[in-house]
Amino acid sequence: MLNEGGGYENDCSIARLNKRSFFMISPTDQQVHCWAWLKKHMPRDSDLLLEDVTWKYTALNLIGPRAVDVLSELSYAPMTPDHFPSLFCKEMSVGYANGIRVMSMTHTGEPGFMLYIPIEYALHVYNEVMSVGQKYGIRNAGYYALRSLRIEKFFAFWGQDLNTLTTPLECGRESRVKLDKGMDFIGRDALLQQRQNGVYKRLTMFILDDHDTDLDLWPWWGEPIYRNGQYAGKTTSSAYSYTLERHVCLGFVHNFSEDTGEEQVVTADFINRGEYEIDIAGHRFQAKAKLYPVTSLFTHKRRKEDVELSDLQGK
Repeated sequence: MLNEGGGYENDCSIARLNKRSFFMISPTDQQVHCWAWLKKHMPRDSDLLLEDVTWKYTALNLIGPRAVDVLSELSYAPMTPDHFPSLFCKEMSVGYANGIRVMSMTHTGEPGFMLYIPIEYALHVYNEVMSVGQKYGIRNAGYYALRSLRIEKFFAFWGQDLNTLTTPLECGRESRVKLDKGMDFIGRDALLQQRQNGVYKRLTMFILDDHDTDLDLWPWWGEPIYRNGQYAGKTTSSAYSYTLERHVCLGFVHNFSEDTGEEQVVTADFINRGEYEIDIAGHRFQAKAKLYPVTSLFTHKRRKEDVELSDLQGK
């Protein structure tokens, strides 16, 4: 949901349940804000009904390369992309529980599902998931793990990387905004103007090359970003990538004029042509800038893990 300036008021997911019913998921800490924003912009003369159903459901994330296998066994139905494509939502049963809304998406970029379970079935479904998942090496992971893992996949979070002053065009999410569909929405005019004029900052992923995880201080967020020796912005979030075996940072790159200091348009070419450093506690570390996640390395590691798991199951 965008404001008049094209900035994010809420980074939410919406599933269409039928022709007249939708299911919206927003960040936990934005529950009240999301509700207030929707109520404020609902037409007064419409027959729309808005209901907060947070108390009715427990959310369970099933994430990882074996999530498809686990859910297939639980539901007695194939969960492969051919039968359950990415970004789809369907209602299914698990064990003795029914009415579970399953979405084929995650916030980490890994294969997996989000299960919205009627609260009375929550413990039962959790136990079923853990029981079936044992042979696949299933493990509990907390919220901080979720927020950390998403960084290496270049997934931005509202409130940390995104805010009300950040637009989809500034963080590489142009494909999520249908500007040419012919339908009006809040913020559309601002985005059309920005598309014509260009953006003045761009969310970028940085991979630290000469950083020693054991000896050097770790990045957190708010570290200065330098491009060709000149200040160009700051990081918004950081984490150690267990796939890349490097520290990874997300941050916005600006294009400040060397003469006046005024902000200029930032293009993909401007990002790619620069040499970058991240300043951590006064020490600068070289970094590679990426506008898209490094998918090839993730695919290679996933195949390796599949082989290791097959060996483990065969013993």
